[in-house]
Amino acid sequence: MRLTQQQTERAAEVLLATAAGDALGAGYEFTHPTPDTVIDLIGGGPFNFAPGEWTDDTSMAVAIAEVSAEGVDLRSPEGLDAVAAQFLRWYDSQPNDIGNQTRAVLSARSSTGAQMQEQARSLTGRKGGNGSLMRTAPVALGYLDDEQGCIDAAIAIGALTHDDVRAAQACAMWSYAIRHAVLHGNFDGVRRYLEVASDDAAEFWGPLLDQAETGTPADFANNGWVVHALQTAWWAITGADDSGPEHLPAALERAVRAGHDTDTTAAIAGGLLGARWGASAVPAPWRRKLHGWPGLDASDLVRLAVRSAGGDETDTDNENVMGEQS
Repeated sequence: MRLTQQQTERAAEVLLATAAGDALGAGYEFTHPTPDTVIDLIGGGPFNFAPGEWTDDTSMAVAIAEVSAEGVDLRSPEGLDAVAAQFLRWYDSQPNDIGNQTRAVLSARSSTGAQMQEQARSLTGRKGGNGSLMRTAPVALGYLDDEQGCIDAAIAIGALTHDDVRAAQACAMWSYAIRHAVLHGNFDGVRRYLEVASDDAAEFWGPLLDQAETGTPADFANNGWVVHALQTAWWAITGADDSGPEHLPAALERAVRAGHDTDTTAAIAGGLLGARWGASAVPAPWRRKLHGWPGLDASDLVRLAVRSAGGDETDTDNENVMGEQS
């Protein structure tokens, strides 16, 4: 699918805005910032990240994007095997921040995607953490010409670590919405997903989206759970002034101020915000600080996203998309 310049610039921002939200929230994780707290790329937090360093949220998204950028169908056995291998590559780097559910799956060191999915299914107890949703943004980039493929891939990739119906639906909805935002430049894909989803999904998520748009973070405070994490991200997006690209940093700040799992909710919001606003919506001072596994920076994320969307660097306006140099 040949993208327009605007679509390419929106695709280019998906990973970058994910990382921006992630790194922004890293220093405030498991806290509830007060209204007078300055929100910035301060680093620190419970895992002592450097300022601008992204966490497991973006690292796992990068692992997916690296496979997608090679033109591999993420739904295929080969694609799932490749993503599983990338997850283990990241796991072997001994990350200081990894979710319990993800650790329980990856520690089994499954050699194929199918085996990893089976390991995820074998876990008992609560399995609806937000760890699959936090990394789903790049899935959309490989399926800009395939609506159903986007949904199927989001579910399949999510199932590598999270065997939970609501997690699967959340990944499908958010990836669908990111795809729609890249193509059309709006947030309508969140609600449009309910028109193509199963009756169960539409009946479950419709009222929860309503609550996110009209409620407060106290209504969905357990945002380590995938459902409340999605609600927090949607609350942050829909409650900020969306009249221009300043919406992106404003909404990310709202996600952080919602508290608790701040890096993840802001990363989730960031993927959709980047898909909507594109170009240089991530502030240049943030871009200059962003870095993380496996030794990448902001420009690397842009290039990886563009390749995942089927383009190359020549499809972008480097000065605009790479965010230099104000």
